[in-house]
Amino acid sequence: MPIAPGTTPVPPPVFMPQATSVPTPSPLPHRPKEAQKPITSEPATSLKKDAFALPTLRLEVRDLNHDGSQAFLSSVVASKALAEAVQNVLRLLYASPKSPTTTVPPTRSVTLILRGMGGVAYTTGSELDSDHKEIHFSLDYINGIATERKKHEIMGVLTHEMVHCYQYNAFGTCPGGLIEGIADWVRLNSDLSPPHWKKVTSGKWDQGYQNTGYFLQYLEERFGPGLVQRANEKLRIARYHEKEFWTELCGRPVEQLWGDYGEAMKTEQNTKEEEEGILVEKEDAAPSVESAAAKKKEPSTTSKE
Repeated sequence: MPIAPGTTPVPPPVFMPQATSVPTPSPLPHRPKEAQKPITSEPATSLKKDAFALPTLRLEVRDLNHDGSQAFLSSVVASKALAEAVQNVLRLLYASPKSPTTTVPPTRSVTLILRGMGGVAYTTGSELDSDHKEIHFSLDYINGIATERKKHEIMGVLTHEMVHCYQYNAFGTCPGGLIEGIADWVRLNSDLSPPHWKKVTSGKWDQGYQNTGYFLQYLEERFGPGLVQRANEKLRIARYHEKEFWTELCGRPVEQLWGDYGEAMKTEQNTKEEEEGILVEKEDAAPSVESAAAKKKEPSTTSKE
């Protein structure tokens, strides 16, 4: 059998001769009681059994003198931050490492590049091939984040961009609003949404980012967990045709779903206002109740004659 280039040939097996007599076993070495730890079946790796395999993770800081570099390095541990972002993305977009219902893309490496630039961040394939990704993160943006929110915002942006390293795009035909909406849906479900996010029901469903992210969350809650995973899987196997895509996924066109979402948000807002109104009424009524109770306890000032 020819040997593949660059490999070491496997040596022929060596068989030990069968013993003709039963050997006398050697006594076990004495071990102190404190050293006799029970044998466990814990894996050698620090990853949990249900964790996904990590790609090669790299960090490139192009300007160590930039204030944003110090802000990043003092806010997060890069290796842990990138690993956490990967696990959040894969946990939410894919059923499990060995599930037949979802297919994890063959992303082999992710390089985080910190550099001075406008905007916030973007993701692209590397010069090697599309299996190697680069996340470019603005040092200027990092430096401008409020100190108390720096770690949370850095993790939110990293998680959003990491989605782009692992999601499908229907062979380039998926609308950008859905691509960005899925990324922010993952960020939302990783408890990394910023305080200024809010649900918007005006305009189109595919405005992208948190607008579409909250819409996807509504669909996930309405049609059951795993809907976004199924959407991502559909984007893996076929080109995107809007009517067909959403009808197969949810049983109705996306315009109807967007209208249903608007009505659901109105109901949610009305319910919230009613609950707040009841709370205010209770707070307003509380002093009068206390006053009445106090009056009952006051001694009578009428003199007896």
